[in-house]
Amino acid sequence: MSSNTISVTYTQLAKMIDHSLLHPTLTDADVLAGLELARTYNVATACIKPYHIPLAKETLAGTSVLVCPVIGFPHGNSTTEVKVYEATEAAKAGGQEIDMVINIGKALGGDWAYVADEIRRVNDAVTEHGAILKVIFENDYLKDEHIVKLCQICSEIGVAFVKTSTGYGFVKRPDGAYTYKGATVPHLRLMREHSKPEVQIKAAGGVRTLDDLLHVMSLGVTRIGATATVAILAEAKKRGICEEAVEVEFKPMAEDGGAY
Repeated sequence: MSSNTISVTYTQLAKMIDHSLLHPTLTDADVLAGLELARTYNVATACIKPYHIPLAKETLAGTSVLVCPVIGFPHGNSTTEVKVYEATEAAKAGGQEIDMVINIGKALGGDWAYVADEIRRVNDAVTEHGAILKVIFENDYLKDEHIVKLCQICSEIGVAFVKTSTGYGFVKRPDGAYTYKGATVPHLRLMREHSKPEVQIKAAGGVRTLDDLLHVMSLGVTRIGATATVAILAEAKKRGICEEAVEVEFKPMAEDGGAY
C-alpha cells in the first residue's frame, strides 16, 4: 500500500468542511442557496459574514451544521475593541464558531504583546458566550518565524483552532500581478508541530479537491475552508468512500501550494 493513504468515512470528510460563503459579491439569495447546500451535505459549518447569522440560524435549524461567522475579515485591521464587540455580538446572535483575523501588521512588526492581548480578549469574549475561536494568520504575508510564534501564542491562550488563511490575502508581485497560495504543506506541518495537540488546525485557501483534503488530513488538519464542497464530496462517493471506513490513496499536493 502506498504511503499516501488514509482511512476515512464519508461523514468524517463532510464534517471536516466549513462551507465558505464569504465572497463580497454574494447576494442574500446566493447565501441562502449556499446554506441549503451546507444543510444537504451535512458539513461542519457554514462560514458566513456576520449579517447573515439570522438567515443561517433559520436555514440550518434542526441540523448539526453549525453557524460560523467571521470577524475582522478579511484583513484584520479593526481595533481590538471593535473585534471584541463584533465577536461578542456574533456569538450572542447565534455564531457557534468564530473565525477571526489577527492584526497582520502588528505580527510582522513583532508587537507580540498587542497580538496576544487581542487574541486573548476575543477568545474570552467568544467562549463566554459558548462559542469557540479559530484564529486566522494569513500565512501568505508571514515568514515561518511569525507562524511559529503565533502558534505558540494561540497554544498558550488555548484557542480551539489556528487557521492558515482567509482566502483573500492576495500578495502583489513585483510585476504587478497578484498571487495567492493559501494553505501549503510546509506551513501546515509547521503549524501542527508548533501548536499544542489540543489546538486544531484549519486549512483554508487552495484545498479544492478530494486529494487535497485527504492530504491535509494526513498532516493532522481537522477542518478545511472550502467552496468546492460539492465536487469534493461527489468525488468521495465516486471513489467508494461511504459510512464504513475505507483506505483511500491520494495524490499529494505540491509542497509550495498553488496560485489563483
